[in-house]
Amino acid sequence: MGEIQVLTGQLQIVPALIGGFMLIVGLCSMVTKERLYLSETLLATVYGIIVGPHVLNWMDPEGWSSNSLQLTQEFSRYALAIEVMIAGVCLPKRYVAKEWVSLSMLLLPIMSIMWLVSAAVVKFIFQTSYLHALAIGACVAPTDPVLANAILKGMFAESHVPLRLRNILTAESGANDGLGYPFLFFALYLMRFSAGQAIGTWVYATWVYQILLSVVIGSVAGYVARKSLRYAENAGWVDKESFLSSSITLALLLVGVCTLLGTDDILCCFAVGNSLTWDDWFRIEIEDTGLQETLNIMLSTSFFIYFGAIMPWQDFTSANMLHPWRVAVAIILVMLFRRLPVIMLAYKLIPAVRTWQDALFAGWFGPIGVSA
Repeated sequence: MGEIQVLTGQLQIVPALIGGFMLIVGLCSMVTKERLYLSETLLATVYGIIVGPHVLNWMDPEGWSSNSLQLTQEFSRYALAIEVMIAGVCLPKRYVAKEWVSLSMLLLPIMSIMWLVSAAVVKFIFQTSYLHALAIGACVAPTDPVLANAILKGMFAESHVPLRLRNILTAESGANDGLGYPFLFFALYLMRFSAGQAIGTWVYATWVYQILLSVVIGSVAGYVARKSLRYAENAGWVDKESFLSSSITLALLLVGVCTLLGTDDILCCFAVGNSLTWDDWFRIEIEDTGLQETLNIMLSTSFFIYFGAIMPWQDFTSANMLHPWRVAVAIILVMLFRRLPVIMLAYKLIPAVRTWQDALFAGWFGPIGVSA
């Protein structure tokens, strides 16, 4: 008789852990989200910590690759690219053009203040250099589209948050991840070059090549994809499944192209999402399918389980200024001062934020996650 072989490697355990979590949480999703107000991403992170190497040791991502940092970066890159694509596709017809004043305020002066406030907190709490503080501040200044979807979607958000406010926060979270690059590279170039050379490189390498070129590539690719899909559907060339997956495959294509060119792939994916649904045709076609929402849940849950499992608890020590009390104080200060005060002071200059109650919600809303 043949032997019964039981496989207990990571390739067998990890799918079971992730799938089991999604199934169990999915069975009580209305309770966790609508009654307990707990998002899947928070639960996934806690679950990742529990099954990770520091507690149960059922899942150890450090052993999956010889370069775990690169694995994390690439996982984050593709998760974020798909999420900002979804954010762009979900916006109404010509939304960026119609709300350019609100978006300009949120993405330029307000985001700049968020960057400087975050950098000041890092400098004060962790005693870093000014340039290192500016670089870290640039990572936490943008709002995260993965976590934004967890907050802005669902029955509670639809019942209590106005659609115009949900749309502007979705657009902001989709655009500001890519627009965080200039803040980051401003500090990095000043570390490497003299002031004059750093500013010159920052203008042409970051603003022109990375930002402007990625917007052009995304806009053109979205336009071509929209026209091609419409023609293919009218001609009967494309089936429903391929049609629905086209936005995701387009995001994957552009991440690869932009990585090869060295441009801003995240901003490009947001631009292509906007361009793809510029006339509202594509958004209406996929609106009732639930594909985007399903993919969002699976992707974000998988990433945050991974994130919880790789959390480097051993580094939170006084030896490298990451003592837990410093981290806790920094989190509190960033939550209180990074976004809320400036939104409350400037909301009258943001047409999409009409009341102080809107400003209070938009100011408190500022998730930091995959994009950081």
